Formats: sequence, structure tokens, C-alpha cells
Amino acid sequence: MGMIGPIGFTAPWLLLGLLALPLLWLLLRAVPPAPIRRRFPGVALLLGLKDAEVEAARTPWWLLLLRLLALAAAIIGFAGPVLNPQQAQTGTGPLLIVTDASWASARNWPRQITRMERALNAAEQSGRRVALISLSDPPAQAAEFTDAQSLLQSLPGLAPEPWQPAAFDAAKLPEGRFDTLWLSDGLARPMRTDLLSALQARGQVTVWQSNLPVLALGPAGIKDGALVVPALASAPPPSPREVAAIGRDPAGVERTLAHMPIAFDGKTEAEVRFDLPPELRNRITRLAITGVRSAGAVSLTDDAVKRRKVAILSGTRDREGLQLLSPTHYLHEALAPTADLIDGTLSDVIKADPDVIILADMADLPEQSALQDWVDKGGLLIRFAGPRMANADLARDTLLPVRLRAGGRSIGGTMSWGAPRKIAPFPEDSPFAGLSIPDDVTVKAQVMAEPSPDLTDHTIASLEDGTPLVTRARVGKGSVVLFHVSANAEWSSLPLSVLFPQMLERLAVSARSNAPEVADLAGQTWVAQKLLDGFGQLRDAGDVAGVAGADLAKAEPGPAIGPGVYAADDRSVALNALPRGTQQLTPARWPASVPVEGAFEAREMPLKGWLLGAGLLALLLDILATLALSGKLWGPRAGRAGAALIAGLALWTLAPHPAQAQMSVARASEAASNVVLAAMPTGDAEIDKISMEGLTGLSNVLRQRTTVEPSAPMMVDLANDDLAVYTFIYWPITADQPAPTPLEYAKLNRYLRGGGMILFDTRDADIAGFGEATPAGKRLQSLAAPLDIPPLAPIPPDHVLTRTFYLLQDFPGRYDGTIWVEAPPADAERADGMPFRNLNDGVTPVVIGGNAWAEAWAVDANGRPLFPVGRGRTGERQREIANRFGVNLIMHVLTGNYKSDQVHVPALLERLGQ
Repeated sequence: MGMIGPIGFTAPWLLLGLLALPLLWLLLRAVPPAPIRRRFPGVALLLGLKDAEVEAARTPWWLLLLRLLALAAAIIGFAGPVLNPQQAQTGTGPLLIVTDASWASARNWPRQITRMERALNAAEQSGRRVALISLSDPPAQAAEFTDAQSLLQSLPGLAPEPWQPAAFDAAKLPEGRFDTLWLSDGLARPMRTDLLSALQARGQVTVWQSNLPVLALGPAGIKDGALVVPALASAPPPSPREVAAIGRDPAGVERTLAHMPIAFDGKTEAEVRFDLPPELRNRITRLAITGVRSAGAVSLTDDAVKRRKVAILSGTRDREGLQLLSPTHYLHEALAPTADLIDGTLSDVIKADPDVIILADMADLPEQSALQDWVDKGGLLIRFAGPRMANADLARDTLLPVRLRAGGRSIGGTMSWGAPRKIAPFPEDSPFAGLSIPDDVTVKAQVMAEPSPDLTDHTIASLEDGTPLVTRARVGKGSVVLFHVSANAEWSSLPLSVLFPQMLERLAVSARSNAPEVADLAGQTWVAQKLLDGFGQLRDAGDVAGVAGADLAKAEPGPAIGPGVYAADDRSVALNALPRGTQQLTPARWPASVPVEGAFEAREMPLKGWLLGAGLLALLLDILATLALSGKLWGPRAGRAGAALIAGLALWTLAPHPAQAQMSVARASEAASNVVLAAMPTGDAEIDKISMEGLTGLSNVLRQRTTVEPSAPMMVDLANDDLAVYTFIYWPITADQPAPTPLEYAKLNRYLRGGGMILFDTRDADIAGFGEATPAGKRLQSLAAPLDIPPLAPIPPDHVLTRTFYLLQDFPGRYDGTIWVEAPPADAERADGMPFRNLNDGVTPVVIGGNAWAEAWAVDANGRPLFPVGRGRTGERQREIANRFGVNLIMHVLTGNYKSDQVHVPALLERLGQ
């Protein structure tokens, strides 16, 4: 292909025809020799007469120019010009494709997949061997070259990981010489230098890197009473951005609770501040940059941002001027920076429904039954001992973790038996495990627990002599904790030490103000509850092994410990995709010897049709100008000339334009030769992959149970495909799915009017029934608005879909929800002796639901289900019904309402009997 600037030519030799234009100009300008003048008297008789047909002495210059331009446009058009042609990577040796595949790659992952497909297609045509290495998920063994077709088939399963690429051992590179295509995530990585040198030693290295800035969020925290999250960018974003605070509303439906703009102001760092009420802030589960699909653009929240409501009460009044002796003074000092404290009587604070109630030396509980109910429902009650508790009769007190002896124990006093006791190291199963105990913390008085067989099980902290210091017991869904010392410094120096607030934090009383340290998490096993994928989607962790607290505190996200929310007891810790301590995002810079593409990658556009059309338009103008100069445009023959011109314009308009993209012959033949189930792309590689796996599973079921033998499913290319060749289209809906163009909507409407069927799946039936429309449901409404969809209604029990192949009354997928089909006509009546009405004569053009059918149908290469459906036998039964619904759906598309024709059977039998 010849190149002139950004324009390439498929047949550049045709441009030589432009050299003939000057000669053509001279030929058109040539005139006959001047006539010889002869005087003839009889010419006087012709004076005053006018010729009906006027001919110009010579062609005007502007008409000559118009003709030359028409000819030049035709010559250039037939040369096959293409604006911004995509050049295939040249070379004859093996090709290695290296991709960072990190969270920073997710923002433009479809473009990277397209670039890899183009490189693999070019390699297949030239017979080159290829290999693929993902630096975020490096192979265990040395990479080996294979054929390009095998890698092309595996690309749909390739996805970015929610962590940064790791250092790659150059010893795992393939042997011999090869060229490299490196798809960069756009960020500077220290590990690249050695790997780039090793790759350049093997051959030519080409880098693909997007010019879009990388955006990320750091860990959220509390600052001056507000929720603050840092925002980072590799370059100032060209358009404004917002951060959305996402959480669950009181009905349990996840939604955006607040959003704030990011004020970069030409910088690469900003701070986003959410000043929200505690009730609303505590519902936030994550913060995300709107419009950016990346794990780095998501900041998960944990206990660090959830200030708990804590009620602190005591059995005595504070004495004026003696605050340090108050039973609650040190509790207020420890909890005020990290919790919202509530004052009032016990009955008042119970009505406020706090997260924690702390009772300092209260023996007589006036609202014991109400407090008991509050704890049973999941409340945390923490009690501190003191003189009142030591001298009270606690036999009827049911809100103690262990039975107590009457009286207290004095250690180190005038009548004591020894020196004050120190705290023993915390056991491994204690919530305080791993905390450092200061040497100056001692206990000189305490309340004693009655010996019992289960006393050890309830003890979570003890003194050096083995007597319990802190005990705990489960009560209903909640728990009760008792500190056997007072909350002030009368009985121990514990309230004066840094250990005191740490122990309260371990009991989930307060929130952390900073990132967790090793000591905060050590001694416990943390289990992942939710994990992030590379695109920033939060998913259930499933059966993932627990992580030691020390490893979780020190680890960066990676294959061993992925970003997500980890929990231990009542505490939660978030591990985000952006490594802790990241202060800035540095864009990648490559050596001058490495060619970098993709920074300003433009779309390839053929210009042949436009130029040929311009040339044809110039010729039409030439016809009009010629008719005008000859006087025939407005004369008696103008009607016929105008009709001929209009007919020519009509033929040109109706003829297919050369520039219009059309479905390839091979693809159209493959789709039209057999039954093909198609899926509509969403722009989300993971969802598109699930769609293809689901249609593959449904195709397998059809082959096993019916005479229908579908070909391999296909992904719809809405811009180029003729939709009439597809039997059925599955369209999953995502909240940020791009809308088709007007021309593509016209295609879809022709498909629906021509008898095609589209199954719209919002995949949200598990939550859609609890409140307002989900984001996917709202997006479906906007996507379906331009489509010619008939009135819809929930599927009636006598619809043909209930008995097309199997007898069904439910239509579940991974979830079980209501589906909508074309509403029956008002005059549809039930025929005598038939179980269903004579409904719509054709196939319902759309079926709408949110049951995630593709996930229920999806299977791997060995035919095993990929996603769980329900639990146990009930779940497998639901999967079976989902497969049966898929069979009924396809049979309904292929045969129409053939079951409804049975309403005519009685009449036909009666006529045959006559």
C-alpha cells in the first residue's frame, strides 16, 4: 500500500493518470482554425434573424475545470484511497505479544484486544508463529510459540487483572530471535528496563500505548469529620470527572448515595471530600470514578470510614473538678476522635439504636429486658467493673459473660498478698492477639470470676497469674464483653496506656484513623468477602483461603492476595488495587529507539466511495451547465432533460454505495448456512465472554435434545452485519453500555419486523424486586426507546412459550424473576377443549427479563457449568429448567406459534368427518 501522508492507496499506480490532466486541458481548449472572411452581398438578407440553437464559440474555463475535477476524483477514487490505514506489522520471524494486563489496562481494554487481533490476523496470513505473555499473570514455564489461530480463539478469555504487573524473569522468554509487540498500560514500571533490554536483544520491539490518562483513587479516610479520598492521574484529564459514593439504601438496594466532582485544576493530584451524615457515610461500600472501568478507579471502604455510634453510661455522676476520677473520662478521650458518642439515659440510647453500648461500673440495670433484646438483635455491650459492681448482688444479671464472685480482689495494697500484676501475652485466638503490651501496664484490683469448666473459653485476656482480665460471651446475635477492671485509673493503669484504645478498636468499637499496621491485623485470619476484578466490578469471593493478618498488612495486591474486602470477627479491612503509599501516577516514557503507536490512533476510513460520488456529482453538474449554455435547460426540451436527470439521480441514490460497510461473504455464508445464536456486544469483555459461553452451552443442549444442530455462536457486528442471518439474538444489558447509532437502530427494527427475536437480559433479578429500577433496568429503557417494540405484559400461563417443547411454568436463569413478552390481543379467546388461547399469530419479537440466562447456560470446554445456580439439588433443578426454557425459546423462534394452530384441530376434524 502506497502512503501519502495519512492517506494510503491500494492501487497507487493508477495515480499516474493524473499526469494526463494537463494534456486533456489543452485538448478541450483547442478550437478550429479561424474562418476566412469573404464579402457576399446576399448576407444582408440574413441580418436580424436569430438561430434557435446557440452554440458557444469555446468551452468556458470553469466548465473545463469542473470536468477535470470529475476526472481527477475518478482516478484517485479507483486508486483505492484509505484515510489512516491500519498497517499490519511486518516481519517473517516469530512474534511475541506482551501485555501488562493490569488494572490500568482496563480503561481501554477493548482497543488492546482489537490491536492484538489485528496483529494475530496479520501473523496468520504471513504464517508467523506467535506467543502471548501477560505480565500481571505470568506463565509458570517459558513461553512457547504456537499458531496464531489458537491464540485468536483464546483472546475472549483474556482480561486485565486488578493489580500491577510483576517483574518478569527474562529466562522465561522464548528461545531464538523474534519481534515483540508490547501493549503498555501507560504507567511507568521499574521492572520494564531489564525486560525491554532482553526483548530488544531478540529483535524489534513495538509498543502500543493509549494517550488516555490513567485515573485512580487512593484509600479513603476520615479527615476533620468528613470522608476524604485522594484522586490521582497520570496527566490532567481533558474532561471533568466525578467520584460516586456507592452503597446500599435502607431497602438493601445498591445505589449511588452521593457524588462529588474532582477538582484537578490542571494538576495530577486532587482530594475529594464527602461531608455526609454518619448514617449515610456508614452505608458506603465503595467510591468510584464515574465513567472509568478500572479497579484502580475504585476505593473500597472498611472500618476506617465507618464511625460507630457509641453510647457511654456510668452509674455515678462526675464530681466537679475531679474529671480524671470519672468512670467515663478515659473512654471519652479514647473514642471521641473515631466514634460518634451518644449521651442520655439507658432507655434513651437504646431507642437511638447505637452500634455499641458501654456501661462503666453499672450494676443495677433499670432497663435490663430492653437491653437484653437489643443485644439479642446483634448489639455489642461492653461493661467495665468498679466498686459498685464488686459490692452488688449480680445473681440475676443475665448480661455478664461469666459469673462473678462477690467483692473484689486487691493486689499490691496495704493488706495485699503481692505486687500489682502485669497482663499476660494475648492468646492466638483472642481478638487482641498481636498487640504489644507496655511494661508499665499493671492491675492492682479487679472483680473475680467464679471458676467453671467454660471459663477459659470465655477469657480473651488474662493477668500473669491466669485470672481473667477480659471475658466475652455470645448472647443471641450479639455479644457481651466484661473488663474485670474499672474504666478509670483507680484499679489499673490500662486506661492510661496506648493499649486501651487499641483494645477497643479490636472489639470494633472505634474506626481506624490511619491505614492498618501489622500489629493491628496480626494474630487473626482474614477471609475475603468481596473481591475486585480488573474492571472494578465487586464480586463475591467464594471459597477463598484465609489470609494471615501480618501478610494482609504488608502485602500489595497480587495473585496471592487480591484487592477486596477482608473480614475477621466483626472487623473489616479493605485492600485496594492501588498499592498503599502511592503518591502519584507517572506516565510511561519509552526510549527513542522504540516505536510507540496508539497515542493518536485514528479510525481507518475508505475514501473511494466519497471520491467516486464526488466525481459523479461533478458530471451531473456538468450536464446541467451544458444544457444551460446550449439553451436547452429552459427551452421546450427542458422537461425531458429534467426527467432524465431526476431518473439518473434516483438510480444513483438507490444503488449501493461503495463506501458502505457490508458483511463479509464468508461471515454471511457461515451465519446463513445453519441456525446461529448470536450475542450483542456490551463493551465489557467479561460479560461478552459469558454471553458466548452461555450460547455455547445452549447450543450443546439443543444438539443433545432436539433435531436442531446450531453452528458455533457469533458476536454481532451491528455496524456491518445483516441481522437477518441470525436466528436469535441475546442482548445482555450493562449500566454503561453504549447506544447503537441511528443506522444501527434501523437495522434492529428491520430485524424485529422481519420475525427476529431479541432476548433482553438485565441480569439483575436477584435485586430488582426490592426497590426502584436498577442501573441496568434504567439503561434498558433508554436503549429500547427507539426500537419498534409492541406493548408488553408479564408472560401469561397459557403462552406458547410454556409448551413449545417442554411444559413449563417458570422461566429461570441463574435467578428466577418475571419475564415480559408481547401482550396478547384484547380479543384473544380460549378455544373449546384447548388449554391456551389463540395468541399472537407470529413470534413475540422481544423477551425481557433479568434472570442472567447466559450464566445458567454457560459451560466450559469440557461441558461443565461455569456458574453456580442456587444450592444443591434445588440449584441443579433450576439449571435444568433454565436449559429447558432456552430450548423452548429457540423452538419458538424456529417454528412460530405452531402449538397455537391446534385450536383449529376440532374444526378440521369435523370437516374431515363430513
